[in-house]
Amino acid sequence: MKQTIEQQSLAGKSLLSLQDLTKEEILYVLDLAAELKKQNKKGELIQPLAGKTLGMIFEKSSTRTRVSFETGIYQLGGMGLYLNSKDLQLGRGEPVADTAKVLSGYLDAIMIRANSHKMVEELAAHATIPVINGLTDLFHPCQALADLQTILEYKGTLDGVKLAYIGDANNVANSLMIAAAKTGMQIRIASPAGYQPLTEIVEKAREISDDPDFLLITESPEEVAAGADVLYTDVWTSMGQEEEAQARLTAFQGFQVNETLMDSAASDAIFLHCLPAHRGEEVAAAVIDGPQSAVFQEAENRLHAQKALMLAVMGK
Repeated sequence: MKQTIEQQSLAGKSLLSLQDLTKEEILYVLDLAAELKKQNKKGELIQPLAGKTLGMIFEKSSTRTRVSFETGIYQLGGMGLYLNSKDLQLGRGEPVADTAKVLSGYLDAIMIRANSHKMVEELAAHATIPVINGLTDLFHPCQALADLQTILEYKGTLDGVKLAYIGDANNVANSLMIAAAKTGMQIRIASPAGYQPLTEIVEKAREISDDPDFLLITESPEEVAAGADVLYTDVWTSMGQEEEAQARLTAFQGFQVNETLMDSAASDAIFLHCLPAHRGEEVAAAVIDGPQSAVFQEAENRLHAQKALMLAVMGK
């Protein structure tokens, strides 16, 4: 594949948040993802990462993150090592810095799905190889890349696309705010009081965007859904929040993405969800299983977007 300025700038680079990438680098990764997906559908496998090894550290279990990264590195000719944090000395108290330095001598990149974003920042600070954030409490950049790829496939552009996020303003919402700020989308977030985006993330997103009106935060799902091109939601109770489940069920009443909300969006609007989903809670079955749902194409795009990212940061 033709090397570009963006590819050169990404080589050896870590991705902890989409804040780490320029708009041009994001679009480069998305273009590369589209090309890799096309080749995959044709059965044309290229293996530019032959001999490369990706270490995959999991503090949190996963379906999409593990399978997409492990399959992706294999399809690119490399090998993925599943590293449960409990099986590493990291889980027995070895300093993060020591782990980062040791793994840097064995691996070509690290993907980590962790509880604490600060820990991942420390890992990247001491590693001499790229570190990819597979999910933390603050950000989920790989999910956002797959979301952008899916929106591009349906809308043909990101510029000016109206994205409505309804529900818990979590790590996914944080990443979508940064993604919108970087790529020219408009994002509207509806969350109940107490579950709205963190002030520091909102401020960072506003600093990034050239459009002062690109972001709206409200408690009204109806307000954000009206005329939207994309409706997006996530579970109300994420992994590790099980003790809050009942309180969250109460707080999020009225925030379900249902047929009424979909009908108020643009006629060609699509529905996205990072999965897993709880039908009857954050989304009605008629929506997620309906004709406007793109959730399984979105899930598949985790594979292609992450292959593009791995190739960009691990390739020559």
